[in-house]
Amino acid sequence: MADRQEARTKGQGGDPRPGHYAGGFSEQAMRGLDDLDARIPPPDAVTEPAFAPSFRMTDRLRPDAAAGGGLVRDESGAARPHYWGHRERLRARFLEGGHGPMPEYELLELLLFNAIPRIDVKPLAKRLLAAFGDLNGVVAASEHRILQVEGADRWVYLQLRMVDAFAQRMAQAKVLQREVLSSWDALITYCRTCMAHRETEQFRVIFLDRKNTVIADEALGSGTVGHVPVYPREVAKRALELNASAVILVHNHPSGDPTPSREDITMTARVLAACQAIDVTVHDHIVVGKTAEVSFRATGLL
Repeated sequence: MADRQEARTKGQGGDPRPGHYAGGFSEQAMRGLDDLDARIPPPDAVTEPAFAPSFRMTDRLRPDAAAGGGLVRDESGAARPHYWGHRERLRARFLEGGHGPMPEYELLELLLFNAIPRIDVKPLAKRLLAAFGDLNGVVAASEHRILQVEGADRWVYLQLRMVDAFAQRMAQAKVLQREVLSSWDALITYCRTCMAHRETEQFRVIFLDRKNTVIADEALGSGTVGHVPVYPREVAKRALELNASAVILVHNHPSGDPTPSREDITMTARVLAACQAIDVTVHDHIVVGKTAEVSFRATGLL
């Protein structure tokens, strides 16, 4: 500060340019430096942040966050996180030996690598499996429930939705444009893939042509854990739009028990009446549970 005052004093007679001081500093620059000096606290002042950080600092190497590994030391004695190199080792095992010998949490880790960079994701994989039971439950879980698991974010949910989309497309490819009676097992597998582990009820209609070939599969309703609104006229209207000759109704029971309820039976009768009015056959109504399915036609309900 004293040096700047001295520069001003000397500059008043020593610099021929008006408004400049010794060394070529302009008057405006000197004012800026004075302003900076005014903002810097004295050397002996104790400072603290003006605002508390909005995030929570965590130790990723504590046992419950790093799967118990903590730090390890190499031959030179340098410490490093135990999981360094784990991602490449896991990828190599998957490529060399396939998924068969790998536990579910390691397969989930491989997926989480794409969503979360650099940190150990094994604890998160195990938390997700503990929350939803198995890989099926994790992949089918809603965004709201995924985000309730510590460490999961929307990028994790995105990866799970992508896996679900691939699974559904692969199963659907074995059904569309194929005669339904010759691909019944594939049809059931497709329905199970799409609906068995959903957390809410969904109502789907599979539309068939005169040769019983699948021409479309559409979700015409979704609802709550125990109810889905079904509008028979909408089913009939869509069948007319697609020029369908027959339909197969499918819906799931999130409880896991595929036993048809009284409401299921009543709803099926109403859809049947609506379709009969336009000469469209209802071949079956399949109720999908977590581990089994019930056919209305096989049980004499249709």
